[in-house]
Amino acid sequence: MVDETGAPPRRPWFRGALRGVVGAMAMSGMRQVAVGVGAIERTPPDAVLKEGVPLLLESVPEHRRSAAVELAHWGYGATAGAAFALLPARLRRSRLTGPVYGVAVWGLFEVAVAPVLGLAHARGSRPRERWALLIDHVVFGFVVGTPPEAGIAGSDGPDGEPGGEPRGDGSGAGGTGPEDRRRGA
Repeated sequence: MVDETGAPPRRPWFRGALRGVVGAMAMSGMRQVAVGVGAIERTPPDAVLKEGVPLLLESVPEHRRSAAVELAHWGYGATAGAAFALLPARLRRSRLTGPVYGVAVWGLFEVAVAPVLGLAHARGSRPRERWALLIDHVVFGFVVGTPPEAGIAGSDGPDGEPGGEPRGDGSGAGGTGPEDRRRGA
């Protein structure tokens, strides 16, 4: 389906969901390292599905439970990414909004989700674990917080120019910055 300009319809929530999945994947990799070095005993998605909602895992064959846990985490990331994409554009333009959003998602889990589910994760002082989880949520925020007008390499902008949509901030993105003007773009 295309609009009258021939471009596919804009679906910011879909792009946000994709970024959320990629952000969750990045977090999963970081968490494997954190578990390997002993900074985290058990990842939060694993704790949620084993302590908070274990009935969901009863129907999943034991040899597939790790995959189910990972897919659930990616789904949560997709949801958070889609929600970020629906924030007002003026908020999403700042490079700091994504990391702040990632920290807010982490804070929501720490103060609301983990205690409500009765996770061992929510009890006790765990500064090293909390720092590790905070850092991976900041990374998640950087991934989902890529400004909506950031072009994909090789994509065409509104007038067939490479680089995506113009940002209008002089950054050079989208062929409208000072560097592009000097080159005659």
